[in-house]
Amino acid sequence: MGDLDHATPAELRRACRDGRLDRPTSGLANGHVQANLMVVPREAAFDFLLFCQRNPKPCPVIEVVEAGRVEPACAPGADLRTDLPRYRVYRDGELAEERAEVRDLWRDDLVSFLVGCSFSFEEALATAGVPLRHVEACTNVPMYRTSVQTTPAGRFRGPLVVSMRPIPGALVPRAVQVTARFERVHGAPVHAGAPEALGIRDLARPDWGDPVEIRPGEIPVFWACGVTPQAAALASRLPFCITHAPGHMLVTDLLNASLAS
Repeated sequence: MGDLDHATPAELRRACRDGRLDRPTSGLANGHVQANLMVVPREAAFDFLLFCQRNPKPCPVIEVVEAGRVEPACAPGADLRTDLPRYRVYRDGELAEERAEVRDLWRDDLVSFLVGCSFSFEEALATAGVPLRHVEACTNVPMYRTSVQTTPAGRFRGPLVVSMRPIPGALVPRAVQVTARFERVHGAPVHAGAPEALGIRDLARPDWGDPVEIRPGEIPVFWACGVTPQAAALASRLPFCITHAPGHMLVTDLLNASLAS
């Protein structure tokens, strides 16, 4: 990463726009809120907002950007079409492509939702002495589709997606306590321990992200994940939407401390 290791949110967004940042954003801009992106046509926006309200754990809304606009209030000067490292485009419930920017796909009827991301509370975990294996390894956090179903809303439905971090057993209560203060970026874990309770068969084969080592004495701890909307887009066969590539977030100007309860 070089000079971007300690970059400001605005500098990171500019690096995305210039093509200089193409990696997961975990560990960057410590102290600032990161956000998942879900962009849907206006005709689907109410259903998606209702889906978020009914499923606040995986889909805590940070901001809704009105149709056609590309600059969110939480990141002045940003452009949602270019300022994330990578994007995904879904058509008719299928992943159509992954790309570095989406300017040519933007339409005046597109409504953007910024959803809280667990990368935001990782600074607090690290400060509390909780190790973060994917940050240590410079890889993407592992994410898994579960057998737990979200509460449907209109056309949106589908499985809960979770991110996993292996935590030393003695530190699990501390990890729960720390992250519970950040409800707007997923809050406390949804599960700790046996992955099969969530319908996850093999932790070494995440649906998104990269596998991480689980060492003796560590327990897999699972947090609700903002990739859940992408699973809903697949399950619901949404005709068109744009999202972030898993792990590649919008870094906002909001401070994590402003979301802590």
